[in-house]
Amino acid sequence: MSKFKSDKVLPRYLAIAVLLTLIGVGVIFKAGYTMTAKKSYWETVANRQKSDSDSVRPNRGNILSCDGQLLASSIPEYKIFMDYQAGGNADTAWIRKRDSIWDANIDTLSICLNSIFPERSAEEFKARLEEGRHKELKNGSVGARHWAIWPKRLSYNTYCEVQQLPYFNLPANKGGFHAEKFEARRRPFGSLAERTIGDIRSFEGGKDTARFGIELSYDSLLRGKYGYERKQKVLNKIIPFTVTPPINGCDIVTTIDVGMQDLAEQALVEGLKKWNASMGVTILMEVKTGDVKAIVNMRRSDNGNYYERFNDAISYRCEPGSVFKVASFLVALDDGVVDTSYVIHTGSGIMPMHGAKMKDHNWHRGGYGDINVARTLEVSSNIGVSCVIDKFYGSNPRKYVEGLYRVGIGQDLKLPIVGYLPPKIRMPDTKTSNRALYWSKTTLPWMSIGYETQIAPINTVTFYNAIANNGRMMRPRFVKSFMKDGEVIAELPPEVIKEQIAKPQTIKTMQTILRHVVSQGLGKKAGSHSFQVSGKTGTAQVAKAGGYKTGTVEYWLSFCGYFPSDNPQYTCIVCIKKMGLPASGGLMSGGIFHHISEGVMAKSLKLSVADARDSLSVMEPSVLKGDNKAAGVVLHRLGINKEKVQMEALDIVDGKIPNVVGMGARDAVYQLERQGVKVKLHGIGRVTHQDIAAGTNVQTGMVCTLELK
Repeated sequence: MSKFKSDKVLPRYLAIAVLLTLIGVGVIFKAGYTMTAKKSYWETVANRQKSDSDSVRPNRGNILSCDGQLLASSIPEYKIFMDYQAGGNADTAWIRKRDSIWDANIDTLSICLNSIFPERSAEEFKARLEEGRHKELKNGSVGARHWAIWPKRLSYNTYCEVQQLPYFNLPANKGGFHAEKFEARRRPFGSLAERTIGDIRSFEGGKDTARFGIELSYDSLLRGKYGYERKQKVLNKIIPFTVTPPINGCDIVTTIDVGMQDLAEQALVEGLKKWNASMGVTILMEVKTGDVKAIVNMRRSDNGNYYERFNDAISYRCEPGSVFKVASFLVALDDGVVDTSYVIHTGSGIMPMHGAKMKDHNWHRGGYGDINVARTLEVSSNIGVSCVIDKFYGSNPRKYVEGLYRVGIGQDLKLPIVGYLPPKIRMPDTKTSNRALYWSKTTLPWMSIGYETQIAPINTVTFYNAIANNGRMMRPRFVKSFMKDGEVIAELPPEVIKEQIAKPQTIKTMQTILRHVVSQGLGKKAGSHSFQVSGKTGTAQVAKAGGYKTGTVEYWLSFCGYFPSDNPQYTCIVCIKKMGLPASGGLMSGGIFHHISEGVMAKSLKLSVADARDSLSVMEPSVLKGDNKAAGVVLHRLGINKEKVQMEALDIVDGKIPNVVGMGARDAVYQLERQGVKVKLHGIGRVTHQDIAAGTNVQTGMVCTLELK
């Protein structure tokens, strides 16, 4: 007989099963409630928890000019805060002591903050600090935990100055003063080459994003790699231990020359203001290497000033105008269909062509009549160029377009800079539904003079640079090398795109023509009395809404050339866009080109001091009273025996006002400030009078006024 009594055991099992089921349902319900209704609360709690490990930010690499000057660098910046509940777990005695220190120093602290940040008064600082101290939080406690003292970021020097103020100099875990550190990207030369160098947009929490230019194009190299550290509590202190050290970013050495960049920018902006232009571009390139020494992109803003907003030099594709005629004739000369003596009948300046009228710029003065190929480029005759191309390539336009690609004007340069747009040169017999790309009978003649194509200025200047370089086309280079800890780790050598864009004799012929364009053609304004210049002008109407005659006409004016002609060193293009007449590429863009080329060549002159010395003169300069040691070094460099030069000794006595009459401003200020005297200067030159007599005892707060003439 079984002892199992089902009437007693089964109800117990059932009760246990029901209980476990209810518990399981409760757990599931609670989990669902936590995941939904309480989700935001627990996320906030999680974010408040301090991780025992952190990533370590690497230093972003610098961007340097070709001669090592800083173009962009990262510097630390700080935002300052107060934690009024710091030291809350300390003993009561310390809390009372902390409060008494606060009450004793709040007025002094506010006055000191006002002296550092004069935009806000001492009373406003005091009110701000007291507001944070008495702020009631949601949990019932009093005193803000992260109260901003000043809304803006501070430099490192300013942060250190604030950190030394009364009460703020207490340890952070007791006084509550703390800061957040940020990495700020700064350009020492301001907006110089801004669009090419690029920029960094910084966000809260230390994140940053490269925006454009070299900063964006080489972001992965500049950024470096994050490290990893763990935090460990040792004797009540949190000490970080590096697990994986960060790898700092590479420094990038560019081809930009600061002096040439500044010169090109000033010349372009002055020209844009003079001609009331809305936009302008300048590129200066070294002939042998393709190095871009200067690149300027200016657009007029609503306030009338000019700023770099887009990298138009590499991305603004437009109809280039007459600078394109050089490519057309280079194809014709290289194919041998014409030579420079070939005569073209341009008539009275208006020529019917496939149902449309081709005009020369002087049609209202009767045109040029019969001119040869060389003269056609010198005077930039539309009829002359279009008649040659239409006559010899009209039956086979594909050969002409293939010739354009052969000479390099349609070359995709494949630049590493973000934003570059390659040329658009249409090919005949290409099926397309786009009317803008449709090939008609007028396409070839108008293409030959720089219309119906889309080319950025960087492609045009690269093409002209190849002519200056005897036919060798170089890829534009913006970056020369990468450095780490002062050592070059990789170099980007000059790169040849095409060894020869045309036959050597064809290149020589075109070089002669381009020299004559400036010496006896429309490019005279770009020339110089000191050296020969070669180049070509360009004036094109800008199409609007599918046409060229809607409202006031806008013009794209350009001059592209190289200098000096006999030994080309630099190629330069200047493009400006303006509304209405007058509009002349030779006068306006050529004039800006003239100022740039003159300035560049003047900077490259290296004259010896001996060349300026008159053998009949007495080379014993007068030396102002001041730093005799520094003066002696200068005299030695000039090859002058300092023993033969009268240099008055300084009688300096500590605690006494020195006699600074006869000194230069720098030495006078140095000697007075050494004694603790503040100095005010009036005029320029050497000191002629000091309002505190020499020998007077120095007193605290003394101010000496110096008159200079």
